[in-house]
Amino acid sequence: MITGAHAIIYSTDAEADRAFLRDILKLTYIDTGDGWLIFALPPAEAAVHPSENNNIHELFLMCDDVQALMSEMQSHNVICGELHHEDWGMLTYVRLPGGGNLGIYEPCHSRPPVGGPK
Repeated sequence: MITGAHAIIYSTDAEADRAFLRDILKLTYIDTGDGWLIFALPPAEAAVHPSENNNIHELFLMCDDVQALMSEMQSHNVICGELHHEDWGMLTYVRLPGGGNLGIYEPCHSRPPVGGPK
């Protein structure tokens, strides 16, 4: 039985990106040894989108107010991308210290109830 999900962000500067998740996004974490941090995530959902290719996966974090989040990120000198209004929500990207982008959006689509498999 599925009990959770584990997402991986690959980074050319994993230590800096871990510090960002810990210190800026304030995600709860444990240190499994030698600074290897595993972060707790809020409830998650998964969707399957049509594609010409398999093995393409994306990670987006969700928030209640993306504009407030963007203001908070700017107060930490974190670069945010342009705000995009989509049918399913308002989306931006934050630049991670390692150079990658992390999508964050405020959903306007229906959300499944929190909980495990039924």
